[in-house]
Amino acid sequence: WLGLNKIYSIASQGNYILRIELQDWRGNRRHIEYAFSLGGPSTSYSLQLSRMSGSIPNALPEHTELLFSTADRAGDTTSDSNCPENHLGGWWHSECEETNLNGKYVTPRSRGRLHRGKGLYWKPKKGRYYLLKSTKIMIHPTDLKSLD
Repeated sequence: WLGLNKIYSIASQGNYILRIELQDWRGNRRHIEYAFSLGGPSTSYSLQLSRMSGSIPNALPEHTELLFSTADRAGDTTSDSNCPENHLGGWWHSECEETNLNGKYVTPRSRGRLHRGKGLYWKPKKGRYYLLKSTKIMIHPTDLKSLD
């Protein structure tokens, strides 16, 4: 992690695109890009997204203020549970089931929802879990051409 303070410092200088690249255990690579804004420490690094393009279905809510949550500081979520504590890792949770790119590294041999939910995964609202082998989260200025 570069760190939220540093990412906020960079992103606050202009308009940036957030690109998330995912690789599953079968070697499939997919990505999604969002226009985004990131708030500073006083807003719990609130994140707002608007999907632009990609090869994977969206799994993060758009046009909603998502607060970064950690096990010791839960953000606002629609569920009563502490997502980072239950799913291991800080993230911009809205519902605990949608996505977790900061979870435990879990291989496909792990069985059962409990283990899968603690791993790295991407889950669109009406889709299946994508259990992930690797992830990349990058930002670039909007005045650069898309990386597609």
